[in-house]
Amino acid sequence: MKKTLTVLLAASLILSGCGWRSWFGGRDAPPSGDLAPIEATNPLIPAERPGLFRRPDAADTTVLIAKVTKLQIDQTPTGAIILAEGIGSRQGAYAAVLTPPSGTMIPEDGILKLDFRVSYPPYDTPIGSEQSRKVNDGLSLTRQELAGIRQVVVTGAQNAMQSRRR
Repeated sequence: MKKTLTVLLAASLILSGCGWRSWFGGRDAPPSGDLAPIEATNPLIPAERPGLFRRPDAADTTVLIAKVTKLQIDQTPTGAIILAEGIGSRQGAYAAVLTPPSGTMIPEDGILKLDFRVSYPPYDTPIGSEQSRKVNDGLSLTRQELAGIRQVVVTGAQNAMQSRRR
């Protein structure tokens, strides 16, 4: 047993020192032409392919909330959270989101403009009381995103609210 272990250990040490030269016909390393370029995309995620059963992208059915009633900006250790409250035009509002109207979070002249958008069910719902139509949403911003922002404006269908940085 000791002789076999000694021989295997010595053989593995000798073979590990051989390198590319003896294994692959005298070359030190494979030429650079054999190496595939590294892609910026993740190879584990398949590319989007049109398929027979693939659904088309859903149309944006969100609308501006009827009225913005509250805007609050709370500081966090990593930046700030923008909290907005609004009242929908009828009951059943869901999927509230604060989105920039231009599609980018880049402020114009230090003003970050956000639309308060919600979705409603496709069927008719009652109007109800204001308390039953309240909707809340928040948006987290990092310190880097807050660097150029002096004022935040949240827009609804009937009004807009603003808050300045202190």
